[in-house]
Amino acid sequence: MKIKTKATRVLITAGPTREYIDPVRYISNDSSGRMGFALAQAAQELGGDVTLIAGPVELEVPTGVKGIAVATARGMHRAALREAKKADIIIMAAAVADWRPKGARRSKIKKGKKPLKLELVENPDILSDLCRKRRDGQTIVGFALETADLEKNARRKLKRKGCDWIVANKAAAIGARVSKAILIGSDGKKVSLPRLPKEDLAVVILSHVMC
Repeated sequence: MKIKTKATRVLITAGPTREYIDPVRYISNDSSGRMGFALAQAAQELGGDVTLIAGPVELEVPTGVKGIAVATARGMHRAALREAKKADIIIMAAAVADWRPKGARRSKIKKGKKPLKLELVENPDILSDLCRKRRDGQTIVGFALETADLEKNARRKLKRKGCDWIVANKAAAIGARVSKAILIGSDGKKVSLPRLPKEDLAVVILSHVMC
């Protein structure tokens, strides 16, 4: 497989975000970042000029890949919109938190007699904003993690966000080293991807979205 000549600049997001309650506590998820990092390494090995925006993970940025570390959804949003301006292919593999605590405390919250109540507010929708601001010729790939009605919900997300492809997988993929998925295109095309180590699954995904 070869990357098409005009599409060598690849932007990928990976890992979770942390939405802080106070300086020492946060809301997050179990994403390891392995899928996004595997995609970044595979894209680089295929000749891509790759930028990887990653939340807090315990993984090394692949050799030859430009790494940008972020913590929160808003931080990832800023970095993604900035880097997307020069990207030909954008792959949103990160598990971004949909909500964050309203008004995070500046000092540690002490345990009290009354239950702690958290008010949550929505984070920016990075994928929607990237699709809305896209330039001609950009290819944008989203990910959909579902616990039920996988294909149905993935197709809805694909249409709602306005991306070109969506990679749909089940919640068991979070933190796993091996996974399978469904790849759905905006033209209705559906490809069932086999259960593979994420390093190999990344190559299969790229064979469809980068050629």
